[in-house]
Amino acid sequence: MRVIVTGGSGKLGRTVVTRLRAEGHTVMNLDQAGTRGPGFLNINLRDYGEVADAFQGVDDTADGFDAVVHLGAIPAPGIRPDVATFHNNMLSTYNVFQAARRAGITRIVYASSETVLGLPFDTDPPYLPVDEDYAARPESTYSLVKHLEEQMAIELVRWDPGLSITALRFSNVMDPADYAAFPGYDTDPLTRKWNLWGYIDGRDGAQAVARALEVAGPGFDRFIIAAADTVSSRPSAELAASVFPDVAFTRVVREHETLLGIEKARRVLGFAPEHSWRDHV
Repeated sequence: MRVIVTGGSGKLGRTVVTRLRAEGHTVMNLDQAGTRGPGFLNINLRDYGEVADAFQGVDDTADGFDAVVHLGAIPAPGIRPDVATFHNNMLSTYNVFQAARRAGITRIVYASSETVLGLPFDTDPPYLPVDEDYAARPESTYSLVKHLEEQMAIELVRWDPGLSITALRFSNVMDPADYAAFPGYDTDPLTRKWNLWGYIDGRDGAQAVARALEVAGPGFDRFIIAAADTVSSRPSAELAASVFPDVAFTRVVREHETLLGIEKARRVLGFAPEHSWRDHV
């Protein structure tokens, strides 16, 4: 496919671009950071005119696209003031979704976030492992935008039944260089309680994007994307009991199994995490 990746110069974006190109796709990286050359376009995603024009093609290097992977955003709470985060991320996502529709691009995969599950879980989750079945619980402006983006996608596919929008609720993205810090998380379970001790190796995040581009059908769907294990060497049930003693498990979990439920992504997308920090430390 001919694929646009917004935010392809970011931490996850770089790995996604590499994976998609390795699979034989033609990829155009749309970002504000990057080096001029084939396959890269400097763009302001808040400017609808720029986005719409780019989606139609870029001079003689690309003539239209088949799919969009939207990763471009302020990537977490607390980086910019709340209003800047809201304006940037909400407007950018609307521009990307709308420009894709106007260009006749019917396949969109984008980065939602684990934050919609209720991070930092100052209020107990309803059950463990968490999954996609309970209503969103945004607790920050960043998370509120992610929730609103999902709601927008639901309406857009209702307007256009042939449109496919897949929201990937990525956990905390990690590269192998980050894994040296992981043994330190065992000191205090509260250190990583904020996201249920979860993470996602960037290479597995890219796998999820590739699988969604390949198999997602018309309509909207959402998937938690996390590693198969936690960041801790302590058993998952023990971690949960120490911090969330009143939260029930819906099933038995394996020793270090993630508490961010990825069963739906496994079943529907064929997502199969291949990387663990335990292989690097």
